[in-house]
Amino acid sequence: MVTGTTTMSLSSKRECLARIHGRYQRAGRPHKSRILSEFCATCGYHRKAALRLLNQPLRTTPPKRSGPKITYDPAVVLPVLKAVWLASDQLCSKLLKAALPAWLEHYERRSAPLGEAFKKKLLKISPAQIDRLLSTSRVKHPRKGLCATRPGTILRREVPTRGGPPDTGRPGSVEADTVAHCDDSTEGDYVNSLTFTELYSGWTENRAVWNKSADAVLGELKALEKVVPYTMKDFHTDNGTEFLNWALHRHLTKREVKMPWTRSRAYRKNDNAHCEQKNWTHVRQVFGHDRFEHPELVGMMNGLYAVEWSQFTNHFKPTFKLLKREKKEGRAKRVYEATPKTPYERLVESADIPEAKKRELRDRHAKLDPFELKKNIEIKLKKFFIVLGNLDREAAKL
Repeated sequence: MVTGTTTMSLSSKRECLARIHGRYQRAGRPHKSRILSEFCATCGYHRKAALRLLNQPLRTTPPKRSGPKITYDPAVVLPVLKAVWLASDQLCSKLLKAALPAWLEHYERRSAPLGEAFKKKLLKISPAQIDRLLSTSRVKHPRKGLCATRPGTILRREVPTRGGPPDTGRPGSVEADTVAHCDDSTEGDYVNSLTFTELYSGWTENRAVWNKSADAVLGELKALEKVVPYTMKDFHTDNGTEFLNWALHRHLTKREVKMPWTRSRAYRKNDNAHCEQKNWTHVRQVFGHDRFEHPELVGMMNGLYAVEWSQFTNHFKPTFKLLKREKKEGRAKRVYEATPKTPYERLVESADIPEAKKRELRDRHAKLDPFELKKNIEIKLKKFFIVLGNLDREAAKL
């Protein structure tokens, strides 16, 4: 029990006790009373607490830490955990735990073997413990961008809205959306990023186009249909004129097997929720919110999107998948997968993907190194922003 208003630190109190303890033990009864009063006045102890400290043997080492024994020594675990966390684009703790087995194999190839005992212990780490170890390294991204989608009116009657939740039980359902790289103004010409997300696996492809022209969007969609590891079975977009146009309408509806095509309701972003979420994780977290008003940047962005970024996100970044949504007593309860998986893992496990395509995916996956992909992504991004800065300075001189 502490008396008075003394606010000495614990280390200062220990130093004071060390100085007084020997003198107190050698003193007679009258002197002990004065030393005790001095000690209480200096450190703020109650006399009974001070007596217990002065009468027991003096500790030369600090008392042992209370509570359970430390399992994960930060000095040993944190360098490995932080290296994987940074290379994986700062995954949250639950996703990082699911990604650790695959990432540690590549980490060992690039550095030194970790040892079976250490590796086994690290793979048992809980998401809460990961949060505690990485708490000082967390980085937040609070900034939001503008919405540049304007509802189109040309084909609103031809393209129906989607009734009910999307089909996420089989591969082939695709959502599409655009992200405007316009900074704080939507005036003039600028680059836009296209996002195509397959709902069963979460496989996402991004491409850059100039000015959201109908021909550019259609060209990227045709090219993507040839390279993605699934067959597109239905297509869902927002209400932007880059999608609601006759060129895309002919491409989707005039094929041998007509493809179901639906659209979101105007100003209802949640109708395109899967794609909207990828707009943040796959576009904004890579290129930010700057204005890209130079056509020369489109090729550089697609060089990153189509190769390293696609392989990195689809093969090595696990995601949670919503299994069902229940509503009880006015509250919505969402049930997710117990273990998050990468889009690659979901497609390989799917019975709807042909075995030849699965073999192709496995062969491609075996040749990839996430740390090398991350390194190349950083190199390309650095070069991109250097070029952007040079183009902006040249434009400012005109």
